[in-house]
Amino acid sequence: MKILVVDDEQDIKALFEQRFRREIREGAFSFAFCYSGEEALNFLTEHPSEAVLILSDINMPGMSGLELLGRIRENTPEPPPFIVMITAYGDPEKHEEAMRLGANDFLHKPLDFSALKQKLSNLP
Repeated sequence: MKILVVDDEQDIKALFEQRFRREIREGAFSFAFCYSGEEALNFLTEHPSEAVLILSDINMPGMSGLELLGRIRENTPEPPPFIVMITAYGDPEKHEEAMRLGANDFLHKPLDFSALKQKLSNLP
């Protein structure tokens, strides 16, 4: 499964590669990393239908994760990606907006990687 992680924190790549080392080695997951909403849109344009799952931070400079979510859902490739929004803030308004814009799920930082792995294993 190809997973696109969108987060402005540069250390996110090392964290995911460490936490998913075995799954990456076994070929269960492969990851692509983008550090802004704009970069993620470019990736999705250049690699249509490649990302099956998108994990996106909400609070990023420039294009927010919610803007990115809206843009992806407007120009959805087939099949549409499963999109999980991630935030460090327990903001019910952002959660509601994310769900209204078409998010499939919502996670909070710091990420619980055990819970994330469980969610990923339940995806079709």
